[in-house]
Formats: sequence, structure tokens, C-alpha cells
Amino acid sequence: MSAADLENYENDMELALYREYRDVVQLFSYVVETERRFYLANRVDLQVRSAAGEVYFEVHLQDAWVWDVYRSKRFVKSVRVVTFKDVNVEELSREELSI
Repeated sequence: MSAADLENYENDMELALYREYRDVVQLFSYVVETERRFYLANRVDLQVRSAAGEVYFEVHLQDAWVWDVYRSKRFVKSVRVVTFKDVNVEELSREELSI
């Protein structure tokens, strides 16, 4: 496989992922962005924790969709994310859902 073939394959996967996002975004109420992933979810519980002087974030998501081109199944019932970086949680308005 040439470098151009690989790049075309990755571009096709990203385009397919965007199209899936466009199709499913209307099913969710929240967008959650962490340092490593982007999620859509219907329920979000964000907790700020500390241990040994370090602050971290624990996020529990219910009925979620994961933006990850390499996952075979992006819909998940429950997700627990722990991160030391900021977490951005936004509630989607119905106007934002029409792409």
C-alpha cells in the first residue's frame, strides 16, 4: 500500500465518521470533549477529585457515542473517563442539532 493509498483510506474513514456523527448527533443532549476523545451523551456526571495533592476529573457518561475512527462499535451504554486535563461539557440546543 502506498502512502497516497493510506492517506486516501484515512480520509475516507474520517469522512465516514463525520457522516455517522451528522446522523446521530440529534439523538444526544451533551457534547463532552476530553484531551483524548470527543463524546456525545445523554447523561453526564462530572466530578472534580483530588488525591495526593493532584486534581483530576472523573466523568461518567450514559448512552454515549464515541468519536474514534478506529473503534468498531462507537455506541456505548456507559463510559467512565478519568483525566488530569480539562473536560469541556456542553449541552446541545435543538438549533445546534440541525446540520
